[in-house]
Amino acid sequence: MGRLLFYEILEKPATSCIIAICMVIWYYVQKKNIGYAQLGLSYETAMEGYHWRIITSAFSHISVLHLVFNMSALWSLGVVEQMGHMDLGVEFYLHYTLVLVVVSGVLVLGAYHILIQKFKLEYFRRVTAVGYSCVVFGWMTILSVKQPSSKLDLFGFFSLPISFAPFESLILTSIIVPQASFLGHLSGIIVGYSIGWGLIHGMNNYWAISMLGWIVLAFVFSLKRSGAFDLSSIEIEPLTDPSLPSVGFLASGNGRTLQMSALPLEGAEFV
Repeated sequence: MGRLLFYEILEKPATSCIIAICMVIWYYVQKKNIGYAQLGLSYETAMEGYHWRIITSAFSHISVLHLVFNMSALWSLGVVEQMGHMDLGVEFYLHYTLVLVVVSGVLVLGAYHILIQKFKLEYFRRVTAVGYSCVVFGWMTILSVKQPSSKLDLFGFFSLPISFAPFESLILTSIIVPQASFLGHLSGIIVGYSIGWGLIHGMNNYWAISMLGWIVLAFVFSLKRSGAFDLSSIEIEPLTDPSLPSVGFLASGNGRTLQMSALPLEGAEFV
């Protein structure tokens, strides 16, 4: 059994890494007693400049049950990595996981904005979303479009036809866990259908790396601007060093002469 799991991990490298990251983050959050409100995404915190929470909210989980449920579903959906023959595979999985994390988070904030500004539902101003469910629902939807005959296995003994799984899971989760983010799950489904139907397409290594670079820059800038963490050490240091020789040019009659200030030769070695 252990050998079988080992081979499955090798066949689902990206999924395995994401699950490991989520587990490590959950352990760290529990150990440091960090509240989900400090990492989760809400309209109020986003308006205050805490845009970095679009990323942290996706990889953080409230409880061990929350973590296990999401990671169990994600493990089953990792079959996408094994479908290279269907133009899916590991690269497709990584590229569009990045899209799902960012776009579904932005979509949640957009839905909150409409509900607050248009319908005056102030309740949604402080609703905090946390968890990898947006991405899980997104991949569930993509798989239902690309491979409608497959099934989604949960916890090893419960399975759903993948073609109905997105909306079945949406309704079931809302009934069993009333505090679950309906809008978050729905956003994942919307982005998933957009990818599955080709409305969002064209991702390759170049665009994925470019997008990741901009995300990292925006993440750090948002952290620094919001003052959530002390990033005063992230500064560009001056390049001048008084211990190095100064170089300059002196004008002469025939052109310019290179001049270098003298250095003490004590302890110096020349090769």
